[in-house]
Amino acid sequence: MEKIRTHKDLDVWKKSIDLVAEIYEITKSFPKEEIYGITNQIRRAAVSIPSNIAEGAGRNHDKEFIQFLYIAMGSSSELETQIFICKNLKYIGEEQMNTILEKLYDIRKMLSGLLKSVISKQ
Repeated sequence: MEKIRTHKDLDVWKKSIDLVAEIYEITKSFPKEEIYGITNQIRRAAVSIPSNIAEGAGRNHDKEFIQFLYIAMGSSSELETQIFICKNLKYIGEEQMNTILEKLYDIRKMLSGLLKSVISKQ
């Protein structure tokens, strides 16, 4: 694995930043009474993914990086659950759900690959 200079060098970080923007755009249309409910929760989960990647990369220790990558992975599972909840509440449609989940699953695969890479070099 090539040495990471900063989290901004990671494609998984870039893709997760893009997903955050998409989540914010989608949640703009959610009911106003949900601003402190599912809207806040889904946004926080989405923001947590690139934030934890960045924090872990900034620690400069593989053990801590791994820990933060696992947290990002957990946030991706949380986001996945919230996407399903939003679909069930009819805040998003099937197509929109599938588009988001496809991007989220791609990010999870990348996180998994990065985790394996960092773990293997310990």
